[in-house]
Amino acid sequence: MALIQCNFHSDALGMASEINVILPQPAKTAIGVDAVPDKKTFPVLYLLHGLSDDNTIWCRRTSIERYATAAGLVVVMPNGQRSFYADMAAGGKFWTYLSEELPDIVKAFFPVSHKREDTFAAGLSMGGYGALKLALRCPEKFAAAASLSGVADVFRFAKLYDTPQWRQEMINIFGNPENIPGSMNDLFFLSSQLAGKNIEKPKIFQCCGTEDSLYADNLKFREHMRRLDFEYHYQEAPGCHEWGFWDRYIQDVIKWLPMAKS
Repeated sequence: MALIQCNFHSDALGMASEINVILPQPAKTAIGVDAVPDKKTFPVLYLLHGLSDDNTIWCRRTSIERYATAAGLVVVMPNGQRSFYADMAAGGKFWTYLSEELPDIVKAFFPVSHKREDTFAAGLSMGGYGALKLALRCPEKFAAAASLSGVADVFRFAKLYDTPQWRQEMINIFGNPENIPGSMNDLFFLSSQLAGKNIEKPKIFQCCGTEDSLYADNLKFREHMRRLDFEYHYQEAPGCHEWGFWDRYIQDVIKWLPMAKS
């Protein structure tokens, strides 16, 4: 595999941005690593970070490069800052960047498939929320999405800390947080809205540790999803909001992705 840090200009953000990208490489002499098939294009996973992290974190805290190698999967890890992958009320247009601009840039720069059935999203915590939002708002682009310990109820999360700094940050992102329910930033609303449409829906994977502070919200979203017409998979295990859990479950996510076997 090749690990690339790619720096470029984003028109959506109006500034320089960067992504880390893992690319399959048909090398035959790398010790301890099986060569991947030599293909023109590969399936792609957009892998999103959490609130306190950046585009480097998945490579630093997990063995995602090994897991992607075994799967023959391109992994794109963008920097979403602390945006909740939203077009911020007072800040960058991170939703436009992630959902519209970045996929076009990735397709232009790297050997990824342009097909919906080869395009996936996943993430942890804030990134789990972002991955589900990508799939639920753009079902024509994403075949599957996975949330690991995700912020399932972003309205409750936005009201979690009663400090001036936190309140202002949530206002900067969402405007008035009281307007989140029923909006395009509300996963409950987005999934209900999509369930009523006669279109192909993304497959959804959700997991959370039973000692995680977000466990109750994940259970709430699980019960909601089970009432809807989605191909939906849920897992839980003892664990809290930490990298050992995410390193374990990203392996399950990659095995679950509906990739064509070749």
